Amino acid sequence: MLPAQRKIALYASVVFLSSALLLVLEIVAARLIAPYVGVSLYTWSAVIGIVLAGLSIGNALGGAWADRHATAGQAGGVLLVAGLSALAIPWLLWRTASVIEPYELSILGTSMLLVLVLFMLPALLIGIVTPLLTTLALAQSRRTGHIVGMMHALGATGSIFGTFITAWWLIPMLGSRNVVLCTGLLLLLCGLLLLRPLTRRRHAVAGTASLLCAGAVAYGTLTNPALASSCDRESSFFCIRVIDEGTHPTLGQVRSLVLDHLLHGINVENDGTYLEAPYVHLMQELVCRHHHDKSSLDAYFVGGGAYTQPRALWLSQRPTAITVAELDPVVTEVARETLFLDDSDMRVIHGDARVVLDRLDADERFDVIVGDAFHDVSVPYHLVTREFARLLHDRLRDDGLYVLNLVDVYPGGRLAGAMVRTLRTEFAHVEVWLDQVPREATRVTYVISASDAPTPVRGREDNLASAMRPRRQWTRVTDRIDEALHGELARVPVLTDDNAPVEQLISALFTTDAGR
Repeated sequence: MLPAQRKIALYASVVFLSSALLLVLEIVAARLIAPYVGVSLYTWSAVIGIVLAGLSIGNALGGAWADRHATAGQAGGVLLVAGLSALAIPWLLWRTASVIEPYELSILGTSMLLVLVLFMLPALLIGIVTPLLTTLALAQSRRTGHIVGMMHALGATGSIFGTFITAWWLIPMLGSRNVVLCTGLLLLLCGLLLLRPLTRRRHAVAGTASLLCAGAVAYGTLTNPALASSCDRESSFFCIRVIDEGTHPTLGQVRSLVLDHLLHGINVENDGTYLEAPYVHLMQELVCRHHHDKSSLDAYFVGGGAYTQPRALWLSQRPTAITVAELDPVVTEVARETLFLDDSDMRVIHGDARVVLDRLDADERFDVIVGDAFHDVSVPYHLVTREFARLLHDRLRDDGLYVLNLVDVYPGGRLAGAMVRTLRTEFAHVEVWLDQVPREATRVTYVISASDAPTPVRGREDNLASAMRPRRQWTRVTDRIDEALHGELARVPVLTDDNAPVEQLISALFTTDAGR
């Protein structure tokens, strides 16, 4: 291979690899900030927007620099700095999160600030390199169009490669922190490759200094407990943590499951029917009251998580056939290993709950369907629509009950209002409940029930007292939601597969104090 061809091949390889590494950082960014702000359209838009902004600024700076006769060694130096900035991301995350925590910023504000501090500089520096190397490659060939097209194609191909390998393999296999460290080291390697034209002495000095800095940063990251990954397990879907809440004198060990930033469920060792969370307890009460006269139940759970509700219903006094559709098999593994789950008598299907429900035998029907797949502010659009409500209605028996929980503000919860309006297109009776009615606007967990059979609570009483321990009381707010649907919520839509603006409906959770 001629010297000019070798140079072009080197520049092209670095463009491909650096583009791939930038997308690795972009994908892992959402996972790194998830324990602090969750995963939603807003967090993803913050990640994508800021990384693209850094890349665009870098491209502009790189183009201007290229006109001033930049060298391959200078491009290598930029990649060395990019690698060091990537290696510093775990430390920056720890420091930035601890600094902004007392200010109680909104989810949107926290997302923007974290991504800006952590990923703007690496994106900008990587963005500088492509126009520099493209210009250097053009100096080695008269085929201008071929070189420009090839560099653009390699950059795009590298981005595609980085996207898929990160989501499908790197994060589940290595964990997000180790992926970041490997990305930083590979950026350093790219930089060293471009430094080869320097004298041996300068190359040795630059390489040694880079490796020493990388080693120091990597060692500090791996050995500092404060910089350790907050995840016990990482899957393709969640950062999974199990927290030991101590031991109760009679209930035994108490453990909670946290998915990304959300406490998803609390399980106790000795009594699976004990439900710590008031909204979970309420859902169980509504199920038991609705079907108080049935000797057995067929239940379908949209989401398993900690398997708190399936476990409680299975351990109730009546025989129950339980089917659970859980998206993430790693979550199920964790529940079996650490959350006291014995699912040997349950049918657990790993997959999307709507797809699983649709693919069951055509004649299979349920007495109860429980919706527990809404992950705080991360709401799967396809599980809130009229089309899904129709599928639920078709899969329930005539007296069947659908009960779900969702997070929104109260009063004025637009998603809660839209859910009520949507469910009423398919069900005759829809009720809304709260654990406590707040005096001022704040985030709450709504429990919504839908059925063609009358409400399980007699008359129009607004209070429901628990029949199971612990002793609690809940308030029905259906009438208040109905009033709002004729007033401030009059314009909330019936949600459909074509139009389900979930993030817009719960935007108050992202942008106001009510979402804290």
